[in-house]
Amino acid sequence: MHVHFIAIGGSAMHNLAIALSRKGAVVTGSDDEIFEPSLTRLQKQGILPSAMGWDASRIHTDLDAVILGMHAREDNPELLAAKALGLPIYSYPEYLYEQSKTKTRVVIGGSHGKTTITSMLLHAVAKLGLEVDYMVGAQLEGYDCMVKLTETAPIMILEGDEYLSSPIDRRPKFHLYHPHIALLSGVAWDHINVFPTFENYVDQFAQFIALIEANGALVYNQEDPVLQDLAKNVTHCQQIPYCTPDFVPTENGTRLTFEDQTYDLKVFGAHNLQNLMGAMYVGQQMGIKTSDFLSAMTDFTGAGKRLQKVIEHPSFVMFKDFAHSPSKLKATTAAVAQQYKNREVIACMELHTFSSLQKAFLPQYNGAMVAADQALVYFSPEVVAHKKLPMLSAQEVAEGFGGGVLVCESTQEVLTFIEGQDWHNKVLLMMSSGNFDGIDYDALGAQIVAKL
Repeated sequence: MHVHFIAIGGSAMHNLAIALSRKGAVVTGSDDEIFEPSLTRLQKQGILPSAMGWDASRIHTDLDAVILGMHAREDNPELLAAKALGLPIYSYPEYLYEQSKTKTRVVIGGSHGKTTITSMLLHAVAKLGLEVDYMVGAQLEGYDCMVKLTETAPIMILEGDEYLSSPIDRRPKFHLYHPHIALLSGVAWDHINVFPTFENYVDQFAQFIALIEANGALVYNQEDPVLQDLAKNVTHCQQIPYCTPDFVPTENGTRLTFEDQTYDLKVFGAHNLQNLMGAMYVGQQMGIKTSDFLSAMTDFTGAGKRLQKVIEHPSFVMFKDFAHSPSKLKATTAAVAQQYKNREVIACMELHTFSSLQKAFLPQYNGAMVAADQALVYFSPEVVAHKKLPMLSAQEVAEGFGGGVLVCESTQEVLTFIEGQDWHNKVLLMMSSGNFDGIDYDALGAQIVAKL
């Protein structure tokens, strides 16, 4: 089997390339630029392209498959050559489906919580010694590759992203997986450059539900009104609703009570506990007893960049989180405020994505940081210009959040605000899908603690 990757350096693509190489396939690839950590990982596996750039001569009839990444354009010379030769061309999700046709497919979808729920499942199956294949959309601690493909695993767990599959396939990725067991965590409008209305966005989830295999299972968050509505019309598969369980915050995390059993967990916050219930019911469909699942989760500390503790001091703690959409922002801020009721919570977030930097989308953030004692919102005018979007003003951003937030337009302004605080008995929460254009979280946390 010889597989060629066009745009091999992508965060998802390079993981699949490594997984296929480890499975025994001959893997080649191309890209016009490859950044870390993809570059080092591909090099270590021995599949880093010898030269950057596109070259149609790499495409030949001995190739069994060509996998096309989102970074490539429709006029890519290698893609055109593959089409001319009539080679099988797959998007990333299409090829994952090809690799899992004979397996029970478990797909974790929703606008938020996908990576956390998927990582919870992987943590449990690893502790219980179960063999599964998987694909996760973010780097998790303890894994050197976020895709695993084998001939022997009976189950494949897939994080189901609703974004587009490839430059020539406009279907959402999760429409291509046809799950036997599916989970939906919630629906909150996102990717407005692709789904211009909320109704259009919701329809993608309705289509996903319709693609669940007959007699399969839909595990869904019954506290989400959109999912409640969508579930009403489901007749071809089993419905398994879940909700936030009874729990009590503790000094080191959470005490959860379920079916008269008590479990001390290291994760905290209603949103995380809700995710845990969803993962537990998916696990149950996979044959895992609920008591075994929850026991396995007692040492789970969270997914990478999801409420990840940067530094802790007796009177100060700092977290970083991937939260950037309104629903994620609200859930994460509320979780920290609930966990640290006796401390002042200062929350900083960066508007970084295409959706978040659009004036029409800003009202979706109204009240998203209300749980914080102080809230700061940062956006870079340079990034807005780079994305070729209409320029935003600080006032428009503040109004979008419903007021009560400090708006900064430079990284230095953010640092000046943070350095001007007295951090005794406080929590700092940094939320972004980026890094505030260069803030070193570890160095910042160490600098704050050094002054305490």
